[in-house]
Amino acid sequence: MARIAVIGAGMGAMAAAARLAVAGHRVAVFERGATHGGAVRRWERDGFAFDTGPGLLHLPAVYRDLFLKTGRESLESCIELSQVDPASRHVFPDGTAVSLPNASRAGVLTALDEALGAGSGERWSALVSRAREAWDATRRPLLEEPLWQDWRVLGRDPYPAVRRRGLFGRGKGPTTATLAEVARRELADPRLIALLESHALAYGFDPRSAPASAVVLPYMEQTFGSWYPRGGMRALADALYERCLARKVEFSFGAAVTGVVEKDGRASGVELADGRVSEAEFVVAGVDPVQLVELCRGREPWDADDVRPGPDDHATARLTVCLALRGARPEDAVHRTVVHTADRTAELAGVFGDGPGPRTPCDRPTVTVLRPDDPASRPDDAHEAMTLTATVAPHGPVDRHDGEAVAAAAERMTEIAEAAVPGLRERVLWREVLPPADDALVTGPALAGREGRFLRPGNRTRIPGLYAVGGWSHPGGGPAHAGMSGAIVAGLIVNGDDWHGST
Repeated sequence: MARIAVIGAGMGAMAAAARLAVAGHRVAVFERGATHGGAVRRWERDGFAFDTGPGLLHLPAVYRDLFLKTGRESLESCIELSQVDPASRHVFPDGTAVSLPNASRAGVLTALDEALGAGSGERWSALVSRAREAWDATRRPLLEEPLWQDWRVLGRDPYPAVRRRGLFGRGKGPTTATLAEVARRELADPRLIALLESHALAYGFDPRSAPASAVVLPYMEQTFGSWYPRGGMRALADALYERCLARKVEFSFGAAVTGVVEKDGRASGVELADGRVSEAEFVVAGVDPVQLVELCRGREPWDADDVRPGPDDHATARLTVCLALRGARPEDAVHRTVVHTADRTAELAGVFGDGPGPRTPCDRPTVTVLRPDDPASRPDDAHEAMTLTATVAPHGPVDRHDGEAVAAAAERMTEIAEAAVPGLRERVLWREVLPPADDALVTGPALAGREGRFLRPGNRTRIPGLYAVGGWSHPGGGPAHAGMSGAIVAGLIVNGDDWHGST
């Protein structure tokens, strides 16, 4: 039995802690904040409650496996988890709208044909078929296994070349195109292009630079479904925390770690802000790469030829508006509606930049409207809780310290949301704006292609006994991928660094 120190109480860190505790280790978690869950947060006021991080769960099998492996109680016995149907509704600038059924390829094809015109569904379906090839090629190395030492082979994009007619026949092998180029070439319809690119934007990727393999993002949602826990995504974080406690994991909150202690060239514990040292045979760090370098007192945790992106690489932030509404939620209301921008060029430039000049936020960005049918989110059935989100740059131009700019952006988002909810502003009792936070950046899962620039640092480090976990490390961000990082780290510690993943 080894003593293991875990830095941070995010989803990946807790997933690792629970698995390691079940394996017989003594696990202590040190979290600088006041609570667990990392970016999976919930904000409450006057009986209203709002998810302020991820709003839906994809790939629920990750947490089903976690709960199965760490106790007798299944995930569904700990939280009430249900599929969201339709999975999403999309409102486009020309006024057309489409509702996409959950986990139904045939249903999506029919819905797109009916809403956007004959042939639309087939073009989207063909794209998803090629996305499946990319998913099948990368599911194990980019989700279930530790990052390969020869990770450069993952720099080759697995998305298949488009099949063409004519003299040269059809393409063979993977493409080198960006997601935006694939969208223009294979979808043509600007509404289908917006649909595809909105998935990338929601995960923090710029479609102009993201690899074509980013098509796996809508594929995952369409294939494995969108799920909502009663009580919001925070209920999932709470259930994982309770599972950790049941497995005797020790938590210390308000306990900032200031350094990783080494002895004989090996991680041997953590130093806390109050000067205490907690000794450990293994240290699991749920922090971004730059913070980890600082905790290692400048010693690089990864070799020069390892994947080593900075903390802001392929990350965005989220501007959140919480709306307390008078009036009951209509029975035909859709859980998630995406109102697409009329100027995607301006939106992408505002979020990711467009040259060396300063970023100018888009006046009318894409806005996601979340209105769960959840009694736990409202004081009674005569009211409704609604959350609006927009993707913004990680540091400015919507500066959280500029109250006027944040309020103006929130007002525009509320106006935009009326395309999904007519008469919205007349129903607002009060509005709370939650500007982007430095410790809640949006990171997406690792993607193959583009010479490996969209991979995350490996869970193993060059310092024996030190491991990286969570959205900043392999296999990347999002609740499911963070949960898998916990499974991978636990596997490496329990089975040794030569472990290659579960079979």
